[in-house]
Amino acid sequence: MALEVYGSSDLIERDIEAYLEQHENKSLLRFITCGSVDDGKSTLIGRLLYDSKMIFEDQLAKLTADSKTVGTQGGALDFALLVDGLAAEREQGITIDVAYRFFATDKRKFIVADTPGHEQYTRNMVTGASTADLAVILIDARKGVLTQTRRHSYLAHLLGIRHLVLAINKMDLVGYDRAVFDRIVLEYRSFATEIGVTRFKAIPISGLGGDNIGSRSENTPWYEGPSLVEHLETVEVDAAARQAGPLRMPVQWVNRPDLDFRGFAGLVSAGSVKPGDAVRVVPSGKTSSVARIVTAGGDLDEAVAGQSVTLTLADEIDCSRGDVIVSADSPLEVADQFEATVVWMSDVKMLPGRPYWLKLGTTTVSATITEPKYEVNVNTLEKLAAKTLDLNAIGVVNIALGKPIPFAPYAESRELGGFILIDRMTNATVGAGLIHFALRRSQNIHWQTADVTREAHAAQKAQQAKLLWFTGLSGAGKSTIANLVEKKLFALGKHTFLLDGDNVRHGLNKDLGFTEADRVENIRRVGEVAKLMTDAGLVVLTAFISPFRAERQMVRAMLPEGDFIEVFVDTPLAEAEKRDVKGLYKKARAGQLSNFTGIDSPYEAPENAEIRIDTTQMTPEAAADAIVERLLAQID
Repeated sequence: MALEVYGSSDLIERDIEAYLEQHENKSLLRFITCGSVDDGKSTLIGRLLYDSKMIFEDQLAKLTADSKTVGTQGGALDFALLVDGLAAEREQGITIDVAYRFFATDKRKFIVADTPGHEQYTRNMVTGASTADLAVILIDARKGVLTQTRRHSYLAHLLGIRHLVLAINKMDLVGYDRAVFDRIVLEYRSFATEIGVTRFKAIPISGLGGDNIGSRSENTPWYEGPSLVEHLETVEVDAAARQAGPLRMPVQWVNRPDLDFRGFAGLVSAGSVKPGDAVRVVPSGKTSSVARIVTAGGDLDEAVAGQSVTLTLADEIDCSRGDVIVSADSPLEVADQFEATVVWMSDVKMLPGRPYWLKLGTTTVSATITEPKYEVNVNTLEKLAAKTLDLNAIGVVNIALGKPIPFAPYAESRELGGFILIDRMTNATVGAGLIHFALRRSQNIHWQTADVTREAHAAQKAQQAKLLWFTGLSGAGKSTIANLVEKKLFALGKHTFLLDGDNVRHGLNKDLGFTEADRVENIRRVGEVAKLMTDAGLVVLTAFISPFRAERQMVRAMLPEGDFIEVFVDTPLAEAEKRDVKGLYKKARAGQLSNFTGIDSPYEAPENAEIRIDTTQMTPEAAADAIVERLLAQID
């Protein structure tokens, strides 16, 4: 029984309750519609909503009116308007955002995501596909297989969607010609085989006319398969398989309403659990057994994948957000380095060595990405050499984390193998990734504890270890001032070492150029060396342009709080260019020197530097005296 259409004023509570009770125990299928621009994704969803009577009378009236004024079907109902809610989408005739819609039939409930077709919004398609069980790949029968058809098919398969429907749309515009349908299916099958798709369901449809949407169409007597809705109602989802595996429950938060209750809340992502079951908390490895399964509606005798519960344990063991509760006899792997596929979703390109936040399940850790092993060309499936990843690029990389985390390969678990990357400065999501496996080095390399500690090294030198990080434009005076500071400290008997930007490029960083990616790696290496030197108890001074805040913050995070002192040598660009001691600005202005900071590469000035030196107001000697005075108060 489909939902009846009511006027908004006639909806009464009894009808809603009856409808909800009717649909409560139906299975749920999440699916996406994807494909190229104007292949008819929004029209198809609008048709599904209309045919399943999931729109109210007032919505229908508005759709009728809008179809006459802004519709594209000559006054006939333009079903895409039910989904394309953003004004920009209606003006351009494309979907920009991911639109989620709910509908139901007599047999099943559905949540459908209408994802963008334009290449610029591939990242939105990834968002919709990340939780889907099935993908409907639409193809305009007049155009055939296009670049975005291949891209979205590749991404859907990459993201673990194993049920694909090839909906060849607008068959009415090609006279319902079977030869057109067969030709497109053959072309798509050739590509699908290359990316590892072994099966898909091809259906000829017309979203506008309703052919083969809710029921078989008389216009395609040569097609003997199910309608789209019939297929969606009967396709088997993977819920049973997830429930059959070992227990996996990432801890969302520690539920402690009072001193007498301590439970661990989260979504059971795989397996099942009963009171008395032996469990293990990873990464710590501590074991216990389940005492209770608590929900708002009362305790349960069993919880299965897909349920959100609170588990209480028989023993008081350490467990917190980001940990995973698993079956005691089936623990997860724990590692801090992985090979992964990354889909880059930011206009700002990925830079190897730059620190990002990685969020996997309920865990958030610091992460850096190496230079991509290769980038995938989704049209040819070629593996291309790449130094970085641009918007919508797909690449295979190695990722190093700030600490080991529990995980599963994405092929085994979306929840424990899929992650997002977050820009540390803006908190914007910049990438989505899928873990392949842990690198062997993460298992073979262990931290060796030294008996002589950082504090012991510093105490022997009668000082506190510090890192003075001089940053500023080329020609600002960083090296001059840093050299004077070291001379004054050395004269006072302090143990110091100066790392200068030009000097390290003669040896340690001689293989690096001046691209943004190389600049990031330059600072990462210097930061690691400076950290080792402070571990030896030294006062370390560095003089580098270090133009990006993210890398300066990365080095700050390597050291104990308070040991990183940022010294901003603040010199206006005009003044630095006027000095031009090395003639670099002149070359950059003449186009002979690319990626030069301040000219064709940005400099991100510190926002909260511990020390700021205005070189238009102070001489280098006075600046050095001021810095030494500030420093001695902290290290003596």
